[in-house]
Amino acid sequence: MSESRSLEIECSSCGATLSVEAHLKTTRCPYCDSPKVVERPPSPDRPQPVFVVPFVVPERDAFERVRKWIGRSRFFAPSAFKRAGVKKTRGVYLPARLYGAVAESEYTAEIGEEYQETRTVKTKNGWRTETVQRIEWRSLSGRRDAYVRDVIVSASKGLPNEELEQVEPFELGALHRYQPALVSGWAAEEASLSAEECLTSARNESHLRIGRELKAFMPGFTQRRIRHRTRFVDEVNDLVLLPLWVFAARWDESKPPVRLLVNGQTGEVWGKVPISWAKVALAVALGLAAVGGIVAAIALGAS
Repeated sequence: MSESRSLEIECSSCGATLSVEAHLKTTRCPYCDSPKVVERPPSPDRPQPVFVVPFVVPERDAFERVRKWIGRSRFFAPSAFKRAGVKKTRGVYLPARLYGAVAESEYTAEIGEEYQETRTVKTKNGWRTETVQRIEWRSLSGRRDAYVRDVIVSASKGLPNEELEQVEPFELGALHRYQPALVSGWAAEEASLSAEECLTSARNESHLRIGRELKAFMPGFTQRRIRHRTRFVDEVNDLVLLPLWVFAARWDESKPPVRLLVNGQTGEVWGKVPISWAKVALAVALGLAAVGGIVAAIALGAS
């Protein structure tokens, strides 16, 4: 038997019966505007959040940040996009997973030490002594344990992790233990990705982070062929609600609006800016013309 797509609850203020979509944790009564938090019993498929990062950026500030961001958008954006009408859709608490673990890494690498070598070379005018830079490579292997912390991955099918990364980081020192009152009056989405799916994403991201840390950890002037096998133990994978303002910018009636995100804590703005291929073609043509002019000038100077 499939799970119901909605839940009926009674408004404690006016007594009206409200229908709440299955993917939402909150709603507002359409009759008395009273905010309601839907407290469904926790289950493996619908876990209770552990933490909340509260909203800090107010709606008006978020709207102004988006408006200015659109005005400063990149050169190759269509001119119409910079005049796009912005519509607020909602302020939402997005479900995400906060991951941490101990990373036990075994690594191999080649470490390069720079040195100078003096040599004598024959030229058409005689012999000349010169100094050249050399690198001596040595193999290195070892083990390094480190704690991976504050890895955030989206737990929502509606907002990919690649988009959430664009408005990170969040100030996790401001984490609050989840209480229904913290999200009352806001849209709060239920997690639609399983804990295991998020765990896989978090481990992949942590693996890349360990690779970067190992590169910085290596001695020597330079390094190459760094490889590591890492095992994650003592993992935590807590569900957290993150504050996001979500806007829609419509710049062409024949195209879907552009989704713009604002970090509700820091104010960081991001969106997928459309590209004007006419501007790209013009820039390429101007670049080729400039190169042609330089080549012609060199040819004239040589003649």
